[in-house]
Amino acid sequence: MKKTLLLCFIHGFKGGDDTFGEFPVQLQELVASALPKIDVRAIVYPKFETRGDLGECVSRFRDWLQEKVIDIEVTSQTPSPTIDPSVHVILVGHSMGGIVAADTILSLTSDQPIDSTPSASTPLNTLMFPYISGVLAFDTPYLGISPGVVAHGAEGHYNTASSALTQLGGITGALWGTKAATTNLETETTKKEPPKALSTPPTSPAVTSPWAKWGKIALAAGGVAAVTGAGAAVFANRDKITEGWGWVGSHLEFVGCLMKGEELKKRVNGLVTLNKQMDIGWANLYTRLGNQAVSKETGSMVGSVIGNQRTFCNLPKSEAKIFWREAINDKAQDEAGAHMTMFFPKDNPGFDDLTQRARDLIVRWTRGEWYDSSIEDPKSIKEVEEEMDLG
Repeated sequence: MKKTLLLCFIHGFKGGDDTFGEFPVQLQELVASALPKIDVRAIVYPKFETRGDLGECVSRFRDWLQEKVIDIEVTSQTPSPTIDPSVHVILVGHSMGGIVAADTILSLTSDQPIDSTPSASTPLNTLMFPYISGVLAFDTPYLGISPGVVAHGAEGHYNTASSALTQLGGITGALWGTKAATTNLETETTKKEPPKALSTPPTSPAVTSPWAKWGKIALAAGGVAAVTGAGAAVFANRDKITEGWGWVGSHLEFVGCLMKGEELKKRVNGLVTLNKQMDIGWANLYTRLGNQAVSKETGSMVGSVIGNQRTFCNLPKSEAKIFWREAINDKAQDEAGAHMTMFFPKDNPGFDDLTQRARDLIVRWTRGEWYDSSIEDPKSIKEVEEEMDLG
């Protein structure tokens, strides 16, 4: 019987069918070329609501995966799918998708919730169905999100706010005069103007054309209209915004596991145990910023405090660190950008290397007795007769 390796892709928080781009097809072709004795297929878990309880999400995914695998096993007429499955699965998860993948295999091997992840003394269910032979994660924050993501982001927002204040000063000056603008932005304790992120062009007192004056006012009015328009939109949609707090809360519940330190450690320890006791493959290919990252040499306040090793994920310091593999992006300028674009070659110069490393890991996890036992199904008598007739 010819065996099947199923690559199942799971997107992360607020992701969708387009999260991985063309990556699933490309990876499937590379793996199939390296493992010619088996049938390699790729499926993408449909867009799902990344909200509510994580356990419920894992349960829904597990049921969906079981149906997909059962369909293949029935078609292949496998005598005993649980004892000798013809289908092995590699779960490929991006971001929170990697946590869904981890919790799925942990539940299959222990039949217990994440709070009771397997330890060295926990009996494991080796006859799990579907049989998952590996979890390949991409930038999954198994130990939480790096503080640098928030710190650098805050610094960027500060710089943007400074620029916005400067532009606001320019608008006020156009409407009421430069002196009034300066007065409005001053405090009672200082008479210094705020630092300007962008210099404003000098005004020429020689310009007396009324059209020039009206041009300034029109420009300023446009800016003011944008601000008041936004305020009106907020007021008009105040009911939806109020209702939206429930929407936000339900999504925060889904990602709330990232704030539970002990639970994060248990999950990681559980995956390490599965690797040791059942030889289940596991790796987390995490993004690290390269040449375009802001460093302390270029004036970053954050870089001088937390360093320049900028990653989206927290990195382990325990024995689990051997499962973390860095994937450098020399084009991305911030952690979130690198995280979201890792599957798109135009935004990630390291895409080809990332793909090759993913292929190598999957091939290594798959080769063995199960792979060697895969054989082509013998042709039926009818097929042989048809070939002879064609000859």
